[in-house]
Amino acid sequence: MPKTIGKITHFFDKIGVGVFDLTATLKVGDTVKFIGKDGQEVEQTIESMQLENQQLQKAGKGQSVGVKLSKIPKIGTAITK
Repeated sequence: MPKTIGKITHFFDKIGVGVFDLTATLKVGDTVKFIGKDGQEVEQTIESMQLENQQLQKAGKGQSVGVKLSKIPKIGTAITK
């Protein structure tokens, strides 16, 4: 069963980056799922993430990280892995 690890709070369309507000650990290489604006479930592998312009390999509960996304998400959508 998928585990909810956070939600999408912002999306910067010019650079294709979403902000994930995390409630659990996320690592580069993890595969996550969320619902796109078109209503379709999107699955994506995390290739990189940043916190305050610093590259991270791992982030945890309570952190908000920027992640490059392939699809435009609906704000407030839960992220699962």
